[in-house]
Amino acid sequence: MEQRHYRFKMALDQSLMLRGSRDFASREAYERFLQDLFVQFNTGRCERLQAELAHLRPLLAHRLDVTRKLVAKVGSGSTIRVLHNTYSVPSRLIGEAVEVRVQIEHLEVWYAQRCVEQLPRLRGQYQHRIHYRHVIDWLVRKPGALAQYRYRDDLFPSSRFRMAYDRLRGERPTGADREYLALLWLAARETEQGVDDALRLLLPLAEPLTLAALTELVRSGQQLPPRTAVRIAPVNLAAYDALLIRLSILHKLASPNCLGPLRCWNTHSRVRRIQLSRPRTW
Repeated sequence: MEQRHYRFKMALDQSLMLRGSRDFASREAYERFLQDLFVQFNTGRCERLQAELAHLRPLLAHRLDVTRKLVAKVGSGSTIRVLHNTYSVPSRLIGEAVEVRVQIEHLEVWYAQRCVEQLPRLRGQYQHRIHYRHVIDWLVRKPGALAQYRYRDDLFPSSRFRMAYDRLRGERPTGADREYLALLWLAARETEQGVDDALRLLLPLAEPLTLAALTELVRSGQQLPPRTAVRIAPVNLAAYDALLIRLSILHKLASPNCLGPLRCWNTHSRVRRIQLSRPRTW
């Protein structure tokens, strides 16, 4: 089984190289690609599979429960440790014991017989997934903790939030942490997309970035201009091909086997004759 799994990964890698790209429009598109690959590999095994199925018992009507149930205590930082990874949960659960149901693709956090949070499952170990909406309530009360916060990089939902934080630190170093946490609190209470769009308009301006101007723009309901459309013209490979041809000709001219009079053109399209040191014998 392990050898077959290794062979499949090698075949998948070869198929992706033949495809020319490892990018897919969606996860569903990638799953369809895998299903087509499975059908291709199993085509030669259909007859043997049918012979085996005649002797197998029918499967159970219900799906087997593969959920792994764990108990975790929510720490003071509103985080839990599950399978050597760290996840954030709502701050109202600090100090409580929760049940974590580990699924294949996600985790379910249960408290008082109710599912209070569903989180994407991290792969590997010693990783973390911190959502600012879970920790913003207690961080606002302790703004001085942001500078040394272990998971501070997770508190930037987009690049504009990071740019805003750097801008605030450059303009007002002493109060930058407090103002950025207030900005995050605004995104949690209003809309993250609305704050991101407002930052898109305010960051290029020469005026200092203020929370008051940002809050007014977000809550005004003003129709913001759309993002600038970036259009990349198709690449013309003819110029590159011409360069390769020119380099090939120059390489042949520089070769010692190429002797005799040659004609070359200068920038003014005038013809001049180059007589090489060793004339060719006809």
